[in-house]
Amino acid sequence: MSISSMFSNKTSRRGFIKFCSYIASALALPASLVPKIAAALERKPRLPVIWYSFQSCSGCTESLSRAHAPTLEDLIFNYLSLDFHDVLQAASGEAAEQACEQSMREHHGRYVLVVEGSIPLGAKGAYSVCNGLSSLEQLSKAAKGAAAIVAIGSCASFGGLARAVPDPTGARSVAELMQDGQIMKKPLINLPGCPPLPVVISATLAHFIVFGKLPELDGENRPLAFYGNTIHARCSRLSFFLHGQFAESFDDEGARKGWCLFKLGCKGPSTHNACASCKWNGGVSFPIDSGHPCIGCSEPGFWDSKGFYQPIRGNVPLHS
Repeated sequence: MSISSMFSNKTSRRGFIKFCSYIASALALPASLVPKIAAALERKPRLPVIWYSFQSCSGCTESLSRAHAPTLEDLIFNYLSLDFHDVLQAASGEAAEQACEQSMREHHGRYVLVVEGSIPLGAKGAYSVCNGLSSLEQLSKAAKGAAAIVAIGSCASFGGLARAVPDPTGARSVAELMQDGQIMKKPLINLPGCPPLPVVISATLAHFIVFGKLPELDGENRPLAFYGNTIHARCSRLSFFLHGQFAESFDDEGARKGWCLFKLGCKGPSTHNACASCKWNGGVSFPIDSGHPCIGCSEPGFWDSKGFYQPIRGNVPLHS
């Protein structure tokens, strides 16, 4: 059954085009590409995906489960063939491992490998073992046949919480393992965040389905469409920053009036992410709208950034 016929069972043609328009907008693509996106999604088979979870809290999977455009159900049944995911799959044990092995054989060179969580190297990988294999061994094996690797969340992208000082497990990111030659080099995209926005995950996978390649990336291998601007540049409180109106504490008059949270340690000026524009829970809100400073979770080493509630020192760029 084709994607178009499956999709038509769930929504109208108008709804399908609306979804394609949303994907184009999220990826900062011109409206002229909407017909191409629609045509590609209609005729292309589902993208085979193998999703490994290593040193993680499953927060990135939780984020994806809250995707709204498309929903997780639409992704799995209409766009992705999620052949292995130890949290979401019904199979377990040998059946799950056999399904993963079969997918890697049948889709060699075509599947996308998604990595959630950091990879521990300490104690010869003993901190994270599954089916007798360390995380590094599992990742190395799966990377060989992958068309591309997507590092989901700050742990897979930069090491995350496990990498924070004193880093007892020897946690490493996917990029570091590629650079060190411990896993095969493949096209890599980082989607950091603790966790990343649902639309960042779904739209990035949709881009790969439509165009057969990763979107344009920044120096940290993050998609520019989502990480090209700071949260500060799109913040709903930016006008208060420009007028020098700052909350001095969480319960003062400035906080009640919605003034800028910079003095309370907001890391929005140094954090590249789309929280201020895409927001969470279907576009309802994000931490700064809800009265809490940005903690900078999509930047390398944010856990060791000398306190979430300490103001950034030095000059603050306005529109970077």
